[in-house]
Amino acid sequence: MQKLTAEQRQEWQTAGYFKVAGALSPAQVAHFAKKVDEVRTRPGYEPNSGMVPRGHYQWQDHATDLDPEGFMDRRDLLSYGQEFIDLIDHQPVFDLIVDLMGPYLAFSMSQAIVRPANDGFPGYTHTDGGEGQREVRVMESSRPIAVKALYLLTDVEGRDNGNFTVYPGSHVHQIPFWKDPPNDPHTPGCVHLDGKAGDAFIFGHSIWHGPAPNNSGRARKTLLYNYSQLFMRAYDYDGIHPLAQRGTPRQRRLMGDLGYEWRPGSYFYVPEDQVEVITGKSG
Repeated sequence: MQKLTAEQRQEWQTAGYFKVAGALSPAQVAHFAKKVDEVRTRPGYEPNSGMVPRGHYQWQDHATDLDPEGFMDRRDLLSYGQEFIDLIDHQPVFDLIVDLMGPYLAFSMSQAIVRPANDGFPGYTHTDGGEGQREVRVMESSRPIAVKALYLLTDVEGRDNGNFTVYPGSHVHQIPFWKDPPNDPHTPGCVHLDGKAGDAFIFGHSIWHGPAPNNSGRARKTLLYNYSQLFMRAYDYDGIHPLAQRGTPRQRRLMGDLGYEWRPGSYFYVPEDQVEVITGKSG
């Protein structure tokens, strides 16, 4: 499946990310933005500072801040509507990810983040996958271990307006993350990315990235979907996602349903129809 343009492939290999303009239609943007506002009032997995270890989420009755413009970080969105399940293999983004990763991949996590405006948040920079994956790197020509799609639900222009920021090339060339003070969105070399609502950024786990402060006067709303090689554990669920039965054959496969009960070797040596299912040539 060759879906990347030559320009996208070159940008991926050299910078570690690229933008897909108009990945969501205006109607989809409006719909998902409304759904994100509704999600914060419902039970779900949210960070709970001081109560759970860093990087973990805890089931809570609702987001801490119920203001639609307030902070929210909600994990595992699939139970909030079929549209969140269907976003797993949304086109054209999913085909681009398959081109990057190959067909032996799985859906790993979903996340909705709202960054409020003018709250004093300084921004931060990190890699995905925690400390263990931080120093696991691949060559420019290698299949990535994990890839994330970030969908903008609001326009982001200028600098320090809740931008998604990156250190281009840091997916293959490690930055000195151990230094004090650590690199942040204002360290030389960090790029603040612009985008329109509906645009998506596709990036790998090992690129240094993070949110900038938001001085725009309005909240920045995003959706993030993560994909990993099939031999890796999913972030949001164990084994088969409990809502896998709601999906299409491809979505079920991406949510861990291999079509049979688990046995030693599952998720390493996959079903013979894996390529056909993922590329959409069956079911």
